[in-house]
Amino acid sequence: MAGIYIHIPFCKQACHYCDFHFSTSMRRKLDIIQAICREIVLQQHYLSRDIIQTIYFGGGTPSLLTEAELAQIFDTLTQYFTIAPEAEITLEANPDDLTAAKLQNLKKTPVNRLSIGLQSFHEPHLRLMNRAHSAAESFRAVKMAQDAGFTNLTVDLIYGIPADNHLIWEQDLEQVFALQVPHVSSYALTIEPKTALGNWTKKGKFTPSEDEFVATQFEILLAQMQANGYEQYEISNFCKPGWESRHNSNYWKGVPYVGIGPSAHSFNGSSRQYNVANNTQYLAAINQNTLPATVEVLSLADQANEYLMTTLRTIWGCNLNLIKARYGFDLQLLHGDYLATIIQKGLAQLKDHTLILTNPGKLLADQITLDLFIAE
Repeated sequence: MAGIYIHIPFCKQACHYCDFHFSTSMRRKLDIIQAICREIVLQQHYLSRDIIQTIYFGGGTPSLLTEAELAQIFDTLTQYFTIAPEAEITLEANPDDLTAAKLQNLKKTPVNRLSIGLQSFHEPHLRLMNRAHSAAESFRAVKMAQDAGFTNLTVDLIYGIPADNHLIWEQDLEQVFALQVPHVSSYALTIEPKTALGNWTKKGKFTPSEDEFVATQFEILLAQMQANGYEQYEISNFCKPGWESRHNSNYWKGVPYVGIGPSAHSFNGSSRQYNVANNTQYLAAINQNTLPATVEVLSLADQANEYLMTTLRTIWGCNLNLIKARYGFDLQLLHGDYLATIIQKGLAQLKDHTLILTNPGKLLADQITLDLFIAE
């Protein structure tokens, strides 16, 4: 079992919060698509011929791909990888790209799951983030996708955007529930240094929300998701029963995957590799039949920390016996006092040797993970 991630590094415009790798110039789009296909050939042995259970087109904005460009990539994938007939194949899409015609064309491709980046239904918030779509386009895009026959849908929402109160956030959630999508991913607005919001914050032109405001919106998110029948199976991901993202769930479970395209990451259990986040350098390397990747060999401590970091975010939790058996580290011996403290404070539970964060613990997940990390 394995997965494939394909990074499409193009966007119509730069969102003010995004620090992912992309270009707003489409001049080299065809060259990049051809290079992605060549990289597929170069990476064909990375997963040891495992059967591919999931494929994920991320970015950037994969919905900018034409039907012909998608077909070119799929033709190459099927030639060099064995893809399971029931594979989950996700494509990220922006609402402004999803016309009825576009959706009909997508329906003809192997794509069977859409991830639609709504982010908000509040026009001033969309403008603050420099999103290319309107709130009306968000609602319409999801409805059209459903009408086109896409039942496996997920949408993105951002919380923690500065506001006088929580009414806008509550209304955003109500709108999503009205759309009856089976999966929702929701993330706090993060101010990254090399973004427009990061620059404005540094210059005093933008003031991020206080931590307490963001935490309250997270708590509203948890309560409303539960009230509407969604299960929080990962800190930022919610679904109706049976509608988990198989691709992302495999990330969190440590399943190997290969990343294709500029800035894409790969993981095979014992090492990670990172493609260069530069279109020009990526093209130059691929055109010389060279992978533009930096390889990081993971020590046993690295692998244990990787497992800890990903599983502790999920509903399934972190199996302490597995860490001991697979990597040779006894967390209860190394961090027994700390584990007892977070359990006593109601931040985590230990069930059948599996550490699971509670809702209050999820607010502190990053810090708890760091505190539990294993030193070399």
